[in-house]
Amino acid sequence: MQPLVLVAVGGAIGSVLRYLTTVLAIRWLGADFPWGTLAVNLVGSFLMGAVQQLAVEALVLSPAARLFLATGLMGGLTTYSAFSYESARLMQTHAWWAAWLNIVVTTAGCIGLCMAGIAAARYLTR
Repeated sequence: MQPLVLVAVGGAIGSVLRYLTTVLAIRWLGADFPWGTLAVNLVGSFLMGAVQQLAVEALVLSPAARLFLATGLMGGLTTYSAFSYESARLMQTHAWWAAWLNIVVTTAGCIGLCMAGIAAARYLTR
């Protein structure tokens, strides 16, 4: 039962953080581009890389902490399904430049930041 609680609590926290990020992004940057989704996907990718590095290779995080952070918190925070829908909607409205910008920046940025998270965690655990 404990693993389910860790994932549920982490997911709830991640979901609230995602919602707040989206609300703030719309307030500060407008609703013409999915800035909030982009932000949580980029930050979540960095954190996922760092958490996995700290848990799997550095053995700094326990399996329970990894479950809470990677599966729960990051699962609730990152929004790849929202990213897919928002990109498709941009395409349907013929906002091609914004759609492809979102796809390229999210994909390259998330992979790059995941690698940066791994590198940062390796640096911190040397």
